[in-house]
Amino acid sequence: MTRIGLLAARTLVVAAASALLVTGTAQATAPAKYAKHEDAAAVLRKAGVTWTSSGGCSNWNKRTCTSFTRINKASVEGVIAFKKASGCKVVITGGTEAGHSSGTYSHRNGYKTDISTKVSCVNTYITRKFAKAGKRSDGAALYKSPAGNVYANEGSHWDITHYNGKA
Repeated sequence: MTRIGLLAARTLVVAAASALLVTGTAQATAPAKYAKHEDAAAVLRKAGVTWTSSGGCSNWNKRTCTSFTRINKASVEGVIAFKKASGCKVVITGGTEAGHSSGTYSHRNGYKTDISTKVSCVNTYITRKFAKAGKRSDGAALYKSPAGNVYANEGSHWDITHYNGKA
């Protein structure tokens, strides 16, 4: 192939890649989610993970509830993986319900869960097995798991950002 032919071929590949990006077909797909609270709750229950709600409810539009509506499947898998790896009792205190901070990797978008710090095993496991990762702007101590998930100690609970379904 001549030099002009190579340049033309490269130009064609770059143009095709640019067209894919413009149309959105080359972008990452949205994470798989549980549509209903009950579906995610059944998976968590089967794995022995429990949860609590100050309002005794699961309505995702009430801040006093603990809801799993529209939670990422990877977040549920991550909580279960943490329970298995740590051997600790895991109690979820927050999911996708209203009242949390916004953002791409937020509770509402299904990326975060809160688990209770009242279980000493949980605190010991996180602080001994995960790497210190500094402090968040609000002063919460951060720990990063080998899988890349981030655990922030907010006092009454660990705020976990699940980037994948691992611990």
